[in-house]
Amino acid sequence: MKLATYKDGSRDGQLVVVSRDLSTAHYATGIAHRLQQVLDDWNFLAPQLEDLFLTLNQGKARHAFPFEPSMCMAPLPRAYQWADGSAYLNHVELVRAARQAEVPASFYEDPLMYQGGSDDLLGPCDPVVVPSEDMGIDFEAELAVITGDVPMGATPEQALDGIRLLMLVNDVSLRHLVPGELAKGFGFFQSKPATAFGPVAVTPDELGEAWQGGRVHLALQSTWNGRRVGMCDAGPEMTFHFGQLIAHMARTRHVRAGSIVGSGTVSNRSVEIDGRRQWPKGYSCIAEKRAIETLLDGKPSTGYMAFGDSIRIEMKGRDGQSIFGAIDQRIAPLQAAVPP
Repeated sequence: MKLATYKDGSRDGQLVVVSRDLSTAHYATGIAHRLQQVLDDWNFLAPQLEDLFLTLNQGKARHAFPFEPSMCMAPLPRAYQWADGSAYLNHVELVRAARQAEVPASFYEDPLMYQGGSDDLLGPCDPVVVPSEDMGIDFEAELAVITGDVPMGATPEQALDGIRLLMLVNDVSLRHLVPGELAKGFGFFQSKPATAFGPVAVTPDELGEAWQGGRVHLALQSTWNGRRVGMCDAGPEMTFHFGQLIAHMARTRHVRAGSIVGSGTVSNRSVEIDGRRQWPKGYSCIAEKRAIETLLDGKPSTGYMAFGDSIRIEMKGRDGQSIFGAIDQRIAPLQAAVPP
Protein backbone atom coordinates (compact mmCIF):
# COMPACT_ATOMS: atom_id res chain seq x y z
CA MET A 1 0.00 0.00 0.00
CA LYS A 2 1.17 3.52 -0.80
CA LEU A 3 -0.09 6.61 1.00
CA ALA A 4 0.49 10.34 0.60
CA THR A 5 -0.80 13.60 2.06
CA TYR A 6 -2.11 16.26 -0.30
CA LYS A 7 -2.00 19.98 0.42
CA ASP A 8 -5.44 21.38 1.23
CA GLY A 9 -4.60 24.64 3.00
CA SER A 10 -4.48 23.07 6.47
CA ARG A 11 -1.49 22.09 8.57
CA ASP A 12 -2.11 18.37 8.24
CA GLY A 13 -3.36 17.99 4.67
CA GLN A 14 -5.59 15.30 3.21
CA LEU A 15 -4.77 11.58 3.10
CA VAL A 16 -4.72 9.95 -0.35
CA VAL A 17 -4.07 6.41 -1.52
CA VAL A 18 -1.60 6.21 -4.41
CA SER A 19 -1.37 3.47 -7.04
CA ARG A 20 1.65 1.16 -7.08
CA ASP A 21 3.02 2.78 -10.25
CA LEU A 22 2.49 6.29 -8.77
CA SER A 23 0.27 7.30 -11.70
CA THR A 24 -3.07 7.78 -9.95
CA ALA A 25 -4.46 8.60 -6.52
CA HIS A 26 -7.74 8.60 -4.65
CA TYR A 27 -8.81 10.59 -1.60
CA ALA A 28 -9.20 8.39 1.48
CA THR A 29 -11.88 10.68 2.92
CA GLY A 30 -14.42 7.93 3.41
CA ILE A 31 -11.95 6.01 5.58
CA ALA A 32 -9.67 8.59 7.22
CA HIS A 33 -8.78 12.24 6.66
CA ARG A 34 -5.25 12.17 8.09
CA LEU A 35 -2.45 9.60 8.19
CA GLN A 36 -2.14 9.94 11.96
CA GLN A 37 -5.73 8.69 12.30
CA VAL A 38 -4.72 5.53 10.47
CA LEU A 39 -1.63 5.01 12.61
CA ASP A 40 -3.73 5.39 15.77
CA ASP A 41 -6.22 2.74 14.61
CA TRP A 42 -4.09 0.69 12.21
CA ASN A 43 -5.74 -2.71 12.56
CA PHE A 44 -9.17 -1.32 11.72
CA LEU A 45 -8.37 1.36 9.11
CA ALA A 46 -5.37 -0.09 7.24
CA PRO A 47 -7.35 -3.03 5.74
CA GLN A 48 -9.91 -0.57 4.39
CA LEU A 49 -7.17 1.48 2.76
CA GLU A 50 -5.69 -1.75 1.35
CA ASP A 51 -9.03 -2.48 -0.32
CA LEU A 52 -9.04 0.99 -1.88
CA PHE A 53 -5.41 0.48 -2.96
CA LEU A 54 -6.37 -2.78 -4.69
CA THR A 55 -9.32 -1.15 -6.43
CA LEU A 56 -7.12 1.75 -7.55
CA ASN A 57 -4.48 -0.60 -9.00
CA GLN A 58 -7.18 -2.49 -10.89
CA GLY A 59 -8.33 0.75 -12.51
CA LYS A 60 -11.76 0.47 -10.91
CA ALA A 61 -11.69 3.44 -8.50
CA ARG A 62 -14.44 5.77 -9.69
CA HIS A 63 -12.93 9.02 -8.43
CA ALA A 64 -9.25 8.45 -9.17
CA PHE A 65 -7.15 11.33 -10.45
CA PRO A 66 -3.55 11.76 -11.72
CA PHE A 67 -1.04 11.72 -8.88
CA GLU A 68 1.03 14.90 -8.62
CA PRO A 69 4.06 14.87 -6.25
CA SER A 70 4.21 18.67 -6.19
CA MET A 71 0.86 18.61 -4.38
CA CYS A 72 2.29 16.50 -1.57
CA MET A 73 3.18 17.51 1.92
CA ALA A 74 5.35 15.17 3.98
CA PRO A 75 3.30 11.98 4.49
CA LEU A 76 3.16 13.03 8.15
CA PRO A 77 3.35 16.85 7.99
CA ARG A 78 3.58 17.01 11.78
CA ALA A 79 4.80 14.00 13.73
CA TYR A 80 4.85 13.14 17.42
CA GLN A 81 8.59 12.66 17.11
CA TRP A 82 11.38 12.54 14.55
CA ALA A 83 14.47 10.67 15.73
CA ASP A 84 17.36 10.13 13.34
CA GLY A 85 19.95 7.45 13.82
CA SER A 86 23.38 7.00 12.30
CA ALA A 87 23.11 3.38 11.28
CA TYR A 88 25.80 3.42 8.58
CA LEU A 89 29.02 3.36 10.55
CA ASN A 90 31.10 3.83 7.40
CA HIS A 91 29.79 7.41 7.29
CA VAL A 92 30.98 8.03 10.86
CA GLU A 93 34.32 6.37 10.15
CA LEU A 94 34.95 8.52 7.08
CA VAL A 95 34.07 11.84 8.67
CA ARG A 96 36.15 11.07 11.77
CA ALA A 97 39.10 9.76 9.77
CA ALA A 98 39.19 13.03 7.80
CA ARG A 99 39.76 14.93 11.03
CA GLN A 100 42.07 12.23 12.42
CA ALA A 101 39.70 11.17 15.17
CA GLU A 102 39.00 7.60 16.24
CA VAL A 103 35.57 6.00 16.37
CA PRO A 104 34.79 4.94 19.97
CA ALA A 105 34.20 1.20 20.36
CA SER A 106 30.74 1.88 21.83
CA PHE A 107 29.55 3.24 18.46
CA TYR A 108 29.60 -0.33 17.09
CA GLU A 109 27.41 -1.63 19.91
CA ASP A 110 24.95 1.18 20.63
CA PRO A 111 23.35 3.32 17.89
CA LEU A 112 23.93 7.06 17.62
CA MET A 113 20.67 9.02 17.53
CA TYR A 114 19.47 12.60 17.80
CA GLN A 115 16.00 14.07 18.33
CA GLY A 116 15.04 16.37 15.45
CA GLY A 117 12.26 18.90 15.07
CA SER A 118 8.98 17.27 14.07
CA ASP A 119 6.59 20.22 14.08
CA ASP A 120 7.41 21.49 10.57
CA LEU A 121 8.35 18.71 8.14
CA LEU A 122 8.85 19.53 4.46
CA GLY A 123 7.13 18.00 1.46
CA PRO A 124 9.13 16.47 -1.41
CA CYS A 125 9.07 19.57 -3.60
CA ASP A 126 9.12 22.27 -0.92
CA PRO A 127 12.15 24.58 -1.02
CA VAL A 128 14.89 24.18 1.57
CA VAL A 129 14.90 27.67 3.09
CA VAL A 130 18.16 28.70 4.78
CA PRO A 131 19.16 32.09 6.26
CA SER A 132 22.65 32.08 4.71
CA GLU A 133 24.84 30.08 2.31
CA ASP A 134 27.64 30.55 4.84
CA MET A 135 26.01 27.97 7.10
CA GLY A 136 27.35 25.09 5.00
CA ILE A 137 24.18 23.69 3.40
CA ASP A 138 24.23 19.93 2.90
CA PHE A 139 21.71 17.29 1.85
CA GLU A 140 21.59 13.86 3.48
CA ALA A 141 19.86 11.05 1.59
CA GLU A 142 18.30 8.56 3.99
CA LEU A 143 15.44 6.16 4.62
CA ALA A 144 12.97 6.30 7.49
CA VAL A 145 10.16 4.29 9.03
CA ILE A 146 6.93 5.35 10.71
CA THR A 147 6.02 3.26 13.73
CA GLY A 148 2.90 2.10 15.45
CA ASP A 149 2.98 1.77 19.26
CA VAL A 150 6.15 0.05 20.50
CA PRO A 151 6.37 -0.67 24.24
CA MET A 152 9.26 0.28 26.47
CA GLY A 153 11.84 -2.50 26.62
CA ALA A 154 10.91 -3.98 23.23
CA THR A 155 13.53 -6.21 21.62
CA PRO A 156 14.76 -5.41 18.10
CA GLU A 157 12.62 -8.25 16.75
CA GLN A 158 9.53 -6.92 18.54
CA ALA A 159 10.33 -3.42 17.32
CA LEU A 160 10.37 -4.63 13.70
CA ASP A 161 6.73 -5.65 14.13
CA GLY A 162 5.95 -2.04 15.01
CA ILE A 163 7.02 -0.67 11.61
CA ARG A 164 4.04 0.52 9.60
CA LEU A 165 5.49 2.51 6.68
CA LEU A 166 8.79 3.48 5.04
CA MET A 167 9.79 6.80 3.45
CA LEU A 168 12.63 8.68 1.77
CA VAL A 169 14.36 11.47 3.70
CA ASN A 170 16.47 14.54 3.02
CA ASP A 171 17.89 15.30 6.46
CA VAL A 172 19.22 18.78 5.72
CA SER A 173 22.31 19.78 7.71
CA LEU A 174 24.03 23.14 8.20
CA ARG A 175 27.58 21.88 8.57
CA HIS A 176 29.25 25.10 9.65
CA LEU A 177 26.94 25.32 12.67
CA VAL A 178 27.67 21.76 13.83
CA PRO A 179 31.07 22.22 15.56
CA GLY A 180 29.87 25.06 17.77
CA GLU A 181 26.75 23.18 18.81
CA LEU A 182 28.56 19.93 19.56
CA ALA A 183 31.17 21.83 21.57
CA LYS A 184 28.39 22.80 23.99
CA GLY A 185 27.87 19.10 24.73
CA PHE A 186 24.12 19.14 24.14
CA GLY A 187 23.81 17.94 20.53
CA PHE A 188 22.33 19.27 17.29
CA PHE A 189 19.69 21.98 17.20
CA GLN A 190 20.11 24.98 14.86
CA SER A 191 22.35 22.90 12.60
CA LYS A 192 19.37 20.62 11.80
CA PRO A 193 16.64 22.68 10.08
CA ALA A 194 13.37 21.27 8.72
CA THR A 195 13.65 17.74 7.31
CA ALA A 196 12.05 16.77 3.97
CA PHE A 197 10.31 13.50 3.13
CA GLY A 198 9.42 11.75 -0.11
CA PRO A 199 5.90 12.04 -1.51
CA VAL A 200 4.77 8.51 -0.72
CA ALA A 201 4.97 6.32 2.39
CA VAL A 202 4.80 2.60 1.62
CA THR A 203 4.07 -0.51 3.65
CA PRO A 204 7.04 -2.92 3.90
CA ASP A 205 5.36 -5.53 1.69
CA GLU A 206 5.62 -3.12 -1.26
CA LEU A 207 9.40 -3.67 -1.20
CA GLY A 208 9.07 -7.42 -1.71
CA GLU A 209 12.35 -9.30 -1.30
CA ALA A 210 14.25 -6.02 -0.98
CA TRP A 211 12.92 -5.72 2.60
CA GLN A 212 14.98 -8.16 4.67
CA GLY A 213 15.75 -8.11 8.37
CA GLY A 214 14.82 -4.47 8.85
CA ARG A 215 16.97 -3.28 5.94
CA VAL A 216 16.14 -2.11 2.40
CA HIS A 217 18.41 -3.83 -0.13
CA LEU A 218 18.19 -1.30 -2.95
CA ALA A 219 20.25 1.64 -4.22
CA LEU A 220 19.48 5.15 -3.02
CA GLN A 221 20.08 7.67 -5.80
CA SER A 222 21.23 11.25 -5.13
CA THR A 223 21.34 13.80 -7.96
CA TRP A 224 22.84 17.22 -7.21
CA ASN A 225 22.26 19.96 -9.80
CA GLY A 226 21.36 17.36 -12.42
CA ARG A 227 24.46 15.22 -11.83
CA ARG A 228 24.08 11.85 -10.16
CA VAL A 229 26.52 11.76 -7.25
CA GLY A 230 25.30 8.73 -5.32
CA MET A 231 24.00 5.22 -6.02
CA CYS A 232 24.57 3.91 -2.52
CA ASP A 233 23.36 0.46 -1.52
CA ALA A 234 21.09 0.87 1.50
CA GLY A 235 21.16 -2.77 2.59
CA PRO A 236 24.23 -4.77 3.64
CA GLU A 237 26.31 -1.96 5.16
CA MET A 238 23.54 -0.74 7.50
CA THR A 239 25.22 -1.58 10.81
CA PHE A 240 22.03 -1.25 12.87
CA HIS A 241 18.74 -2.26 11.25
CA PHE A 242 15.50 -0.37 11.88
CA GLY A 243 14.39 -2.77 14.59
CA GLN A 244 17.59 -2.06 16.52
CA LEU A 245 17.12 1.70 16.10
CA ILE A 246 13.55 1.55 17.40
CA ALA A 247 14.57 -0.71 20.30
CA HIS A 248 17.26 1.84 21.18
CA MET A 249 14.54 4.50 21.42
CA ALA A 250 12.31 2.21 23.47
CA ARG A 251 14.92 1.35 26.09
CA THR A 252 13.57 3.93 28.55
CA ARG A 253 10.29 5.12 26.98
CA HIS A 254 7.27 3.97 25.05
CA VAL A 255 7.43 4.77 21.33
CA ARG A 256 4.01 5.92 20.18
CA ALA A 257 2.24 5.55 16.86
CA GLY A 258 3.35 8.25 14.45
CA SER A 259 7.00 8.30 15.48
CA ILE A 260 9.46 8.67 12.59
CA VAL A 261 12.85 6.95 12.83
CA GLY A 262 15.62 7.72 10.32
CA SER A 263 18.50 5.55 9.18
CA GLY A 264 21.12 8.25 8.94
CA THR A 265 23.13 8.95 5.78
CA VAL A 266 23.29 5.89 3.54
CA SER A 267 26.98 5.14 3.05
CA ASN A 268 29.15 2.48 1.41
CA ARG A 269 32.75 1.49 2.02
CA SER A 270 35.61 2.13 -0.37
CA VAL A 271 37.12 -0.47 -2.69
CA GLU A 272 40.65 -0.86 -4.01
CA ILE A 273 40.87 -0.14 -7.77
CA ASP A 274 44.28 -0.10 -9.50
CA GLY A 275 45.97 0.30 -6.14
CA ARG A 276 43.92 3.36 -5.22
CA ARG A 277 41.14 3.66 -2.70
CA GLN A 278 37.90 4.64 -4.47
CA TRP A 279 34.20 5.04 -3.75
CA PRO A 280 32.46 3.94 -6.97
CA LYS A 281 28.94 4.15 -5.49
CA GLY A 282 29.39 7.83 -4.70
CA TYR A 283 28.00 9.64 -1.69
CA SER A 284 24.72 10.57 0.00
CA CYS A 285 25.91 13.84 1.55
CA ILE A 286 28.53 16.43 0.70
CA ALA A 287 30.29 16.11 4.06
CA GLU A 288 31.22 12.56 3.12
CA LYS A 289 32.55 13.66 -0.27
CA ARG A 290 34.69 16.29 1.45
CA ALA A 291 35.97 13.67 3.90
CA ILE A 292 36.94 11.41 0.99
CA GLU A 293 38.80 14.32 -0.69
CA THR A 294 40.62 15.07 2.55
CA LEU A 295 41.74 11.46 2.90
CA LEU A 296 42.92 11.28 -0.72
CA ASP A 297 44.25 14.78 -1.33
CA GLY A 298 44.83 16.30 2.08
CA LYS A 299 42.01 18.84 1.79
CA PRO A 300 38.40 19.09 0.57
CA SER A 301 37.69 20.60 -2.85
CA THR A 302 33.89 20.28 -3.06
CA GLY A 303 31.90 23.18 -1.63
CA TYR A 304 28.54 22.98 0.07
CA MET A 305 25.24 23.89 -1.58
CA ALA A 306 24.33 27.37 -2.79
CA PHE A 307 21.03 29.15 -3.31
CA GLY A 308 19.37 27.83 -6.45
CA ASP A 309 21.00 24.39 -6.19
CA SER A 310 18.77 21.37 -6.66
CA ILE A 311 18.80 17.97 -4.98
CA ARG A 312 16.84 14.91 -6.10
CA ILE A 313 16.66 11.73 -4.01
CA GLU A 314 14.96 8.58 -5.31
CA MET A 315 14.92 4.81 -4.88
CA LYS A 316 13.87 2.42 -7.64
CA GLY A 317 12.87 -1.21 -7.38
CA ARG A 318 14.49 -4.03 -9.29
CA ASP A 319 11.87 -3.45 -12.01
CA GLY A 320 13.19 0.09 -12.50
CA GLN A 321 10.04 1.72 -11.12
CA SER A 322 10.21 4.46 -8.50
CA ILE A 323 9.03 3.15 -5.13
CA PHE A 324 8.52 6.30 -3.07
CA GLY A 325 8.49 8.94 -5.79
CA ALA A 326 11.29 11.49 -5.58
CA ILE A 327 12.37 14.26 -3.26
CA ASP A 328 13.09 17.13 -5.68
CA GLN A 329 14.03 20.37 -3.96
CA ARG A 330 15.86 23.66 -4.43
CA ILE A 331 17.81 25.70 -1.89
CA ALA A 332 16.21 29.10 -1.28
CA PRO A 333 17.13 32.16 0.83
CA LEU A 334 14.99 33.11 3.80
CA GLN A 335 13.66 36.33 2.29
CA ALA A 336 12.11 34.36 -0.58
CA ALA A 337 10.13 32.15 1.77
CA VAL A 338 6.35 32.34 1.91
CA PRO A 339 5.20 33.26 5.46
CA PRO A 340 3.61 30.32 7.33
